[in-house]
Formats: sequence, structure tokens, C-alpha cells
Amino acid sequence: MFHIFQYRPLRLITQNSLSSMCLKLMLSRPVAFAQIWKSWFSSHSLLGNKNIILMGPPGAGKTTIGRIVGQKLDCPVIDIDDDVLETSWNMSVSEKLQDVGYEEFLEEEGKALLNFSASGSVISLSGSNPMHAAGMQHVKKNGIVVYLDVPTTVIMSRLKSMAVDRIVGLSAGNSLKDILQFRKPFYKRWYDVRVFCGEDIAAEVVAEKVLDAVKRYQDSELETFISTRSSRSGRSMEKDSHKYFSDIVIQGLAPDGGLFVPERRLPKFTAGEWQGLIEATYIERAEVILERCIHPADIPASKLAEIIGTAYGENFSCSKVAPVRHLAGNQFLLELFHGPTASFKDFALQLMPHLFASCIPRSCNYLILVATSGDTGSAVLDGFSRLHDTDKQRIAVMNFFPEDGVSPIQKSQMIGCQKENAWSVGVKSDFDFCQTAIKQIFTNSDFTGFLTVEYGTALAAANSINWARLLPQIVYHASAYLDLIHQGIIPFGSPVDICIPTGNFGNILAAFYAKMMGIPIRKCICASNENNVLTDFIRTGVYDLRGRKLIPTFSSAVDILKSSNLERYLHLIANEDGQLVTQLFNQLENQGHFQLRKDLLEKLQQDLVAGWCSEEDCLAAIHSVYSTTGYILDTHTAVAKVVADRLQDRTCPIIISSTAHYSKFAPAILRALRIAEINQNPLSQLHLLSSYSALPPIHWGLLETLKKTGKGDHQVCAADMSVLMHHIETLIQNHFMKVF
Repeated sequence: MFHIFQYRPLRLITQNSLSSMCLKLMLSRPVAFAQIWKSWFSSHSLLGNKNIILMGPPGAGKTTIGRIVGQKLDCPVIDIDDDVLETSWNMSVSEKLQDVGYEEFLEEEGKALLNFSASGSVISLSGSNPMHAAGMQHVKKNGIVVYLDVPTTVIMSRLKSMAVDRIVGLSAGNSLKDILQFRKPFYKRWYDVRVFCGEDIAAEVVAEKVLDAVKRYQDSELETFISTRSSRSGRSMEKDSHKYFSDIVIQGLAPDGGLFVPERRLPKFTAGEWQGLIEATYIERAEVILERCIHPADIPASKLAEIIGTAYGENFSCSKVAPVRHLAGNQFLLELFHGPTASFKDFALQLMPHLFASCIPRSCNYLILVATSGDTGSAVLDGFSRLHDTDKQRIAVMNFFPEDGVSPIQKSQMIGCQKENAWSVGVKSDFDFCQTAIKQIFTNSDFTGFLTVEYGTALAAANSINWARLLPQIVYHASAYLDLIHQGIIPFGSPVDICIPTGNFGNILAAFYAKMMGIPIRKCICASNENNVLTDFIRTGVYDLRGRKLIPTFSSAVDILKSSNLERYLHLIANEDGQLVTQLFNQLENQGHFQLRKDLLEKLQQDLVAGWCSEEDCLAAIHSVYSTTGYILDTHTAVAKVVADRLQDRTCPIIISSTAHYSKFAPAILRALRIAEINQNPLSQLHLLSSYSALPPIHWGLLETLKKTGKGDHQVCAADMSVLMHHIETLIQNHFMKVF
């Protein structure tokens, strides 16, 4: 008999017990809740004869695969159509459908499911079973629901060859494709794990995938995270060094100052799985990719799908979410500015707040701290302000930005995005100070302990140092490649280069992760502005901040000298040598420089190339592209365009990440377009740009935010740690104490 453990996050079952434990847990270890939940389950799991329940559209192969899985496990196999429905009705399914009609058939089928019970079996549902809520709730109680997700094109081909004529809902007014699309939300409501069957592969292979998926569902211990600065010997000796996804979303920065990374690296997709996503929407691609990276014990798959649908649905102005547009020659633009705040940061920050709210205990308060060089601030403020009201009462955001280091429109946007749980503070310094200050605050145990004891509030991070910020960015790099295939530009397997304006190294690292997961990216091209410390490092292996001062540029979001996410990449190519990473970054902190070993530099240069762009060349590129194509690049995309022109060898397509909408940088754009007189009012600048009727149009969300800004105000403070900590404490007093 086959026994299955059914794992679910403890917060979904014992919420009341967490309330009394919350403050005590926060005092001892504020964010290790996931480990406590999983430890609880290891000793209290319900043992029993659970079922494996195969669900999917008609033609997904549920019956055949169910038989193979049953044979492998030596357990009973039950086909709902053949063994339950036809037996109880004493007629075939097609005869029953013809006899009672579509709606009555669903009801009769649901009743049969409610009267059915089994244990220790493999059960193949009918294609329409998931459309009956009560019936599905009944069978789901005693098993793991495995969704066989087969591309619609494959299903239609199979059904045509099988001459199937008994699809529930098929009539003169409904096409087969319409019915398959209509049913997808019902499947997504019920599944515990998804088995994505990318191409028309053998049933034996799918059966192995089912067993692997069930094993993964059972064993969350396999998917843990470690710090980039932890040693191998330390990890083996300290069980507590292992963290789960729900831990690191909350914690952000590791206690030793390092960044969290998956201990077993990211999953790799087969070529067939990627090809199966070519026809998929952006949301569907995101679901498949992120489900493989986030264990269902942390966030159940059906809940994750709901979060993804919310994040990338109506909040984005383009139905394709991240469209790829041909620019010229072999250059393509990945447009990442169709979200509500007009930058690529929206891809992570429309998603992350919901992930965060799903991972934290209901009875605890959290203050999100974020430092921004421009785009992150408004994206964080907007994302967390879209949470449900109950979540906004326990989750607040404080955004620090260089008061004189962002564009006027970016500043207006950050002021306009302030809400009842989200505030901006301008700091009289640069981004590097803001980012370093936040890291120091997180590692200041006296201060964080004081906030916990005095106010019952823990701190968390929303910068790209948080893994939940980085993970969603992998999706759009993979999606861009799939779009080129869908458009007929290249066949699957042909390589592409990717060029990204780079400051904190998060976006380009996400592209490298997409490559590790199976996307054929040849080179990741790092494009710097005049703050070209990364370009120098990639070319020489020497990271040197001595004598460097930050240069304010038109591309302010990459005005960064200390690239936080570089640490994750170096940890990867150094074979997870945390001691070496610690040594390098301690040396950078204390001496202002470090140098890579020759073997590591050679590895790095196999993956990365780099170049930089002057301010003059940036503006010239904007003018040139507009003159020849009618398309306006933003300043960051222009930096990448200049570097791509210099470094590409034209033997394959190059995808340039267009990381922000040009209207966020109106003064620089108007200057590039050689407008003599520029009104200093941001709204007037946007109206002037809109008169050009350029592509893409003025960003809708930005225009609306600026209209609402009016005389909005924000706090400004000195570049002093004690002053920043005072602002944090005051916000906590004003928000959380008022709520309670």
C-alpha cells in the first residue's frame, strides 16, 4: 500500500496557536517561522493511505499515466470515467452526456464523485471533474492532486487523432480550444503540484515526472537556502544555517551579512519543457517557472498561481506584459516598463508583497526597509500599497532615496506613491550610503531587538538583496527568448546575447540564472554609465573603489558603485566557497578593493562582457534612434544600446533590456531631442513629450500619479545612521501603534 505525507504550511492550519507564540518567537529568532512549521509537521504529520489524484484536460493522458504510476507503486488504479461513472450509471459517459445535457451532466458527475472513496490508490479524474467544487473538495481531502499541464496545441492534436466526440461543453457555439481555455481556471483552483508536459512526450516519461513531483511535494527539506558567506563546514555542523523560502523572504539579508542563495541551485528545464511554453502567455510562463523555484510547503501552487495572476493582470498596460519589439538589424528591445510605475522593478514588486504577506504570521508586524537609486522606491511603495487592507495594517514600507540623486519625475513619483502604509524619506547623500545604511541597520541586533521588544515589529528588506525580488526577473528573460521563437526570428536552441544596463547586478544576474535553467543565452553584456566600476571589474578582475566618487548621470538607476548582487554571482563561480566570498567583500569594505583569482576571472569572462557609455553618447543614441525609427529610448536603455552597438558581433540576435519608460527622465530626453527651452514642471514636460506622438506613448500610470501628486510632501534627513533609525522608530510608533 502506498503511503503519502500531506505537507501544508502550518500557518494555514494552526493560525490561532501562532498568535500566542509570535512575540516569543520574534525575540529569539524573528524570522525562522518556516523551520518551526516544518519541524512541527515532522512530528505531527498525518500518516495514512493517501491517493495520487491525476487531473488535467481531456487528452492529457491521465488514464494511461495513472496505470503506469500504479504499476510502479504496486497500488490500485482507479479511472473515474470507466470505474466509477460508467459503472454507477450503467451506461457510457457519452451516452449520459447526450441523455441529460451539459449542466445536468456536471451535477450528476459531481454527485458520483461525492459518493466515491478510496485510499492508497492512483486516481485518474475525468476532464470535467474539477468543475464541480463539492466533488473536488471531497476527493482532495485524501490525496495529492497532480495537474497534468499539457499545451493546448498538443491536446487538440491528440483529440483530433482520437476522434473524441464526448467533451463536456462541446457544441456548435463552442470550439474545442475555447472549452480547453475555459477549463484552465478550474484546474488551477485544485492542484497541489503541476507536471508540465512540454512536448508530446512518452507516457512513461510523464509518469516519472509525476513521481518526482510527488516526492518533491513530500520533501521540503531538499529546497533550502544558504548564505553566500557561510562555510561548508559550518553548514554541515549547524542545522539552523538552513533556511526555507518563507524564511528568506522575511529575513532578506543573512545574519552574517551575506545574501541568500538556493543550496542546490535552480532547477533546469528540458528543451521540451521550454518549447511547451512558446505558445503560453506571460502569466502561464511565470506560473510554471516560479512553481519549480518555490516549494509548495512555503506557498501552495494554487495560491502562487493566484498571486501571479493578480500581479501581472490588470496592473500592466500591455496584455503581453513584457513584449519584445524589433528595434533595428539584429537588435530587439525587451520592454519592461508597462507596469504601474514604468520600470522593470514592477515585475518583482507587484509580486513580492503578496509573497511576503503569504509567508509571515498573521499576528506579527513588519516594516519593509528599502534603498533606491530611482525606480525601486515608487515600485515598492505601489506594490505594498496594493495589499489587502488587513495586510496593510501589519506591513508598512519606508523608502530611503538620495534626495538630490534621482530625476525630478522619479522624486515626484515616489512622493505620489505614498499611501497609508508607505512613506518616502529623502537622504542628503547618495544611493551607496542609503544601501549601506540599511545593511548596517539589519545587522544591528541591539536596534532590531529594541524594535521587537518595544513595538513587536520586525524589519525586512525589499531591495534586490531579497531573493524574492530577484526570482521574478528570471521569468522575463526566459519569456523574451521564447517570444523570439514565437515570432519566427530564431528556432529553439539558437543562442542570443542579452545586454542590460547594470548597477546593482540584479537584472543581469537574473539573466544568467535563466541561462542556468536552460535558456540558450550566449553572453550577458553588462552596460555601465560613467560609474563604470563593474565594467572595469569584468575586464580586469579588480574591483576598486579607491579614489572613486559617484558621478550623477542621466541614467541614475545605475549610479551605483557597490553592486550587491555581484556577491551571489561570485559565490556561484567560486563553487559556493563562502569563506572566499567573505574574504573578498570584507576586503572591499575595509580596504576599498579586491582582486579575483585568475581562474575565477576566466570563468567570469566566459559568461560576461562589459562596456560603458558616456553622457554625450547616451543622449546621442536617444536622438539617433528617434530620428531613424520614431522610437524613444530612456536613458538607461540608451546606455545599453550604445554598449550593444560596440560589443555585439552580429552573429546572433541581441536582446536589449529596456528597463524604464523614457517619460521618467523627461528633462534628459527633451535635451537629447534638442528642445531649447524646458519647463521645470514634470507634468508640463510629459505633455510636451506627448506632442511628439512617439513610440511608445507616454506612460499612463506615470501621468496619473503626477496628476495626483500636487503639493504632496515627504521627509528629508541627514546622512546619519542615528537620524535614519529615529525615522524608523517614529514611523513604527505612528503606524503600528495607531493600528493596535
